Amino acid sequence: MVEQAFSYRQQIALLALIILVAISGALLLQMRQPSAEIVIYPPAATATPPPSPSPGPMLVYVSGAVQQPATQHLLPPGARVSDAIAAAGGFADDADPASLNMAQLLRDGVQVHVSRRSATGKSAIATPFSIDIVNINSASQAELETLPGIGPITAASILAAREQFGRFAKTDDLLVVRGIGPVTLNNIREFITVD
Repeated sequence: MVEQAFSYRQQIALLALIILVAISGALLLQMRQPSAEIVIYPPAATATPPPSPSPGPMLVYVSGAVQQPATQHLLPPGARVSDAIAAAGGFADDADPASLNMAQLLRDGVQVHVSRRSATGKSAIATPFSIDIVNINSASQAELETLPGIGPITAASILAAREQFGRFAKTDDLLVVRGIGPVTLNNIREFITVD
């Protein structure tokens, strides 16, 4: 009986010892492992889109029945025909204001022509914007510069592209020219031809 009880106690003690060694080993192993470093990264910077270029002033030529005919005026973006007339000193006495749409938006490089009333009181029919159609396959530098938004550098680029690639088959071929994108092409499309 004594041996059996002793052996039962030994078994309990042995079991307790095994559990104690296991817990101690686990704690020791836990303490020996390096602690994980917590790194907090700042949120990724969102790319701010570059500011869109603000349109510059427009150069407009005003002719016909105004106080200061045949004059050029710098007008702010969004200017209308009425602004061009005001910049030219207003209508002359024989002007026919009904020949114009005073609310029409202007573009750089256009001509605003104010018709005069004839002796019969009728005005000659005129378009507010008159620009000659420019053949981009034969135009000179000066002729190309009459197009809205085409300055000396872009006109020279058109001539260089024409020399390098030959005749333009269609007006969309101007997109190969440095300085001409879809917006510029749309602004001049009605004023150009390849004939």
